[in-house]
Amino acid sequence: MNTPNKLTVMRMIMVPFLVVFMLTGWGGQANRWICLVLFAAASITDWFDGYLARKNNLVTNFGKFMDPLADKLLVCSALICFIELGKLPAWIVIIIIAREFIISGFRLIAAENGVVIAANYWGKFKTVSQMIMIILLIADPGGIFDVITQVFVWLSVILTVISLLTYIMQNKSVLSMQK
Repeated sequence: MNTPNKLTVMRMIMVPFLVVFMLTGWGGQANRWICLVLFAAASITDWFDGYLARKNNLVTNFGKFMDPLADKLLVCSALICFIELGKLPAWIVIIIIAREFIISGFRLIAAENGVVIAANYWGKFKTVSQMIMIILLIADPGGIFDVITQVFVWLSVILTVISLLTYIMQNKSVLSMQK
């Protein structure tokens, strides 16, 4: 297994630890900081594994499948925890998760027909805004950051919807593909 794939697996292994620390008091006063470090480290491995895979020509079928799955697992797990913690309404999380299912469905249909659908910039902006939103919700610094956090919550929802619509429009031919 190459280094980018090891980083992907490491990110997936971090998710249960993130969930446990988000939903329990096991870390005591340091709980928030443990969650912040876990999420930030996992987010950094997301960027780093892709960079290494492309730079060193280490792109594998495992990485193509598992990297996006690990990203969805990380983000969706944190978002679901925020519902239980009362930090996000369920409808926001449903919109974000529904987008991920729809795009995954598009990619599966396209892959079955030998078409690779690359990520677009709207999707990348969406991912960055969601990761910043999650970091702010975990850190919960208060004060002016409450306003900044709300801006990122709304920005994430808006970019999620824009990226979904853009993705559908750019790849609507996938819907008519049949094997």
